[in-house]
Amino acid sequence: MHVLFPLTLREEKLVFQISMTSATSYTPLPENKPQIQHIINIPEQIEPEVHDQCCIYKVPPHLLKLNAEAYTPQFISIGPLHSDKPELKQEKQKQRYFHAFWKRLSHKQGLALSQYKAFLEENIEKIGNCYSKPELHKEEKFVDLILLDSVFIMELFLRKANKSEQKNDHMFTTSWVCKLAQRDLLLLENQIPMFVLEELHTRVILGDNGTKENSVKFVELAFNYFEDYYFSHKPSFEVEMIKKCKSCKHFTDLIRYTFLPTKIQVEGVNNVSVNPSQHFTPCQVECVLRTATKLNEAGVSFEKVQGRSYLDIKFEKTPILSWFLCFGCLPFSKWFKARLQIPHLKVDQVTECVLRNLIALEQCHYSDQPFICNYVTLIDSLIHTQEDVELLVDTEIIEHELGSHTELATMINGLCKHVVVNCNYYGKTSRKLNDHYNCCWKHYMGMLRSVYFRDPWRLSS
Repeated sequence: MHVLFPLTLREEKLVFQISMTSATSYTPLPENKPQIQHIINIPEQIEPEVHDQCCIYKVPPHLLKLNAEAYTPQFISIGPLHSDKPELKQEKQKQRYFHAFWKRLSHKQGLALSQYKAFLEENIEKIGNCYSKPELHKEEKFVDLILLDSVFIMELFLRKANKSEQKNDHMFTTSWVCKLAQRDLLLLENQIPMFVLEELHTRVILGDNGTKENSVKFVELAFNYFEDYYFSHKPSFEVEMIKKCKSCKHFTDLIRYTFLPTKIQVEGVNNVSVNPSQHFTPCQVECVLRTATKLNEAGVSFEKVQGRSYLDIKFEKTPILSWFLCFGCLPFSKWFKARLQIPHLKVDQVTECVLRNLIALEQCHYSDQPFICNYVTLIDSLIHTQEDVELLVDTEIIEHELGSHTELATMINGLCKHVVVNCNYYGKTSRKLNDHYNCCWKHYMGMLRSVYFRDPWRLSS
């Protein structure tokens, strides 16, 4: 028989330490880092979502669902992203243009065209990397697709530059075909990289000194074809804009370039030397603008300007004289006015399509330089109601061909949905306008001008 004696305090501590040591014992970790497959079964290497050279994107779903028609070609597909739609391929028309292009070539240029196809085959991966779906270049007919579309665009541009070649060509004589083709060629998803087209122009068109087009650069042909989208500029301004244009990724990027502020065009926005931080300010809630009618009540006059790019918006006022806004109706009285200068904008049935594709390009490729997004946001801030539209139409800042002012306001207000930016090109301008609006004296002077000083006849009475 065993007799149990109570343990002493020292013995109890010893037993507790032994039990804790055995309970906390563990197996030492291996010296080498385990493989990821030991943790989860996923591939070792995953391709990046988009290549560094990518510049032609599928429109993000959150933008696409707002108005899918604005991003989709209606008449002709260019490039691989919509080539699976038979109703858009226009194979016969492209083949006709290829034969016409071949007839205009000399023997030397014909050899250059065969060398151009070899260039496409050598650079097939580089071309494929320009698309958000780089695997498309692995398809068997990718080179022939790019070749046929490139020649089609070149022949189309050459005919646009020579009116005598447009006779009996329904691409120019049929108005709806002409406009739809022009619209489709500026869509973000419907592009060919610009360097591919420039290479065709350099190798084939400029390769023979006997051709009359050898003095015209490809960018000039492109500007000539899309002239309807910057019609408010003066001819001299267009010439300067062409000279400043150094390189663009594709036609959507080219249209964006024509919208950019003049000083940005001078610097060359496509160069790495341009520092976005010099032109943008962080987005702030207090920089949200009042509507056009509210600003007008505070004495801000809206002034249409010509000969500027669309984004050249400025707020001008003389520090001391602008306190006497009531004298704004007098002759030569611009020094008494606080003027918001906005280039003339014509809105037609295609404007929404153009702006949406430019916004999509910036959201995908120029997130640190959202010039177009900021421009549309500013116009959206000015327009909330039909009265705001009437004010901008009366001052000739906006001219539109839509059914009503309400329809225009709805269209403008819908452009900025789901658009995300973190900086604002018009931040300083918005702050100046808000400071002007928040001054009570400016409200009194604005009310005095609108009631008693609206015109010289009221002043005399």
